[in-house]
Amino acid sequence: MVNIVNSSNKTFNSFAIESMFRDRKRVFIDLLKWNIGHSDGLEIDQFDDDDAEYLIVSDPENKSHMGSVRLLRTDRPHILGDLFPHLCDMPIPTGPSIREITRLCLSPRLRAAERLQIRNRLATALVEYALLTGITSYTGVAEMGWLNQIFALGWRCDPLGIPKPVGKSLIGALHIHVSPNSINLLRQAGTYATSGLTLGRSPLAA
Repeated sequence: MVNIVNSSNKTFNSFAIESMFRDRKRVFIDLLKWNIGHSDGLEIDQFDDDDAEYLIVSDPENKSHMGSVRLLRTDRPHILGDLFPHLCDMPIPTGPSIREITRLCLSPRLRAAERLQIRNRLATALVEYALLTGITSYTGVAEMGWLNQIFALGWRCDPLGIPKPVGKSLIGALHIHVSPNSINLLRQAGTYATSGLTLGRSPLAA
């Protein structure tokens, strides 16, 4: 299942949160060599505050992190607006019904087939969560490899500008639109996967 973790239930989900931060360090710093801070084997930045929300897939047996995304409000400091506004060739979409998807992380322990499955579950959960909570769209910043995957998932997704070099990578910004038809678009693309989205212990979606 995909758990929604926020300030109200972080304590209950403390093991999943710590496991996620450890995998973020392994992926973004150890493997991808991002020049970002870390401490005690955890990758945590200034946006991991009480307003951040996380969708986390945990191993059903040992509860360790398998995949996750972080969601940030766009009507307060966020990555696209504060760190990468130059990636947008148009006004940055912001507002109380728009969230930014950040730190998409798949555990390095996963095999290729598992990575695909977890990625699809997270994409489905993002749509379900948006439909349940009144989120109308998501923004995000991604390297070209991930950017191509995100566009290919099937949902309605528009570039916010031409990808630009950042360090040694080519980075682009995107805008994902969510509507009641988004689930059907994922199904048509073959990327829909039942998420079992939950908040705390109560299922929100099948």
